[in-house]
Amino acid sequence: MKRAALLLLLLTASAAHAQMYKWKDEKGVTHFTETPPPTTAKKAEVKNYNTAGAGGVALPSELAEVVRARPVVLYTTANCGAGCNMARTLLATRGIPYREKTVSTAEDQEVMKKAGSDGQVPFLLIGRSRQIGFEQATWDNALTEAGYPTVKMLPPGYSNPPPTSAAPPRGPSAEDVANAKAEADRAAAAAEKARRERDTPQNASSNFRF
Repeated sequence: MKRAALLLLLLTASAAHAQMYKWKDEKGVTHFTETPPPTTAKKAEVKNYNTAGAGGVALPSELAEVVRARPVVLYTTANCGAGCNMARTLLATRGIPYREKTVSTAEDQEVMKKAGSDGQVPFLLIGRSRQIGFEQATWDNALTEAGYPTVKMLPPGYSNPPPTSAAPPRGPSAEDVANAKAEADRAAAAAEKARRERDTPQNASSNFRF
């Protein structure tokens, strides 16, 4: 009876919200699913989360808390091959929200080394925990210990941000900006002088005005 009432409540919930079911099976394994749990499930709970508007899709609250406390960052290179592909596959299969940082320059390498890598990729950060080189069992254990779910619980439509350089390009320095402005002012003054010389008749007196 209680389960029937729960399902009725879910069916009549506002379309502006979505639900995720958290439940344990007979072996005590915790599951997160978008479909109702089987009747044999133990400690079934319903987790509500709001779908975002123009800002994207919001994460379920429990997952969002883990992401805030222990964010996942994956460092890759263009030629790291199977290791990086397997790393992405693992994170996608488990539904781990993460940011990917690409390493292609000396500055990128420096940033990755400062983060704790020895230069080897893939390199994974889980909060302060570091995983150098891909090893599925080790990565799985580290993610689980950090509090990430063992099964995918990302809401429909969620996607990770696109990869970015480990060391984003630096903006121009104050000196560069000042030099560029001075050069632009000189160019503008030269252009104005040329215009005046072009518009003034060659045989006109110095005090001639149109």
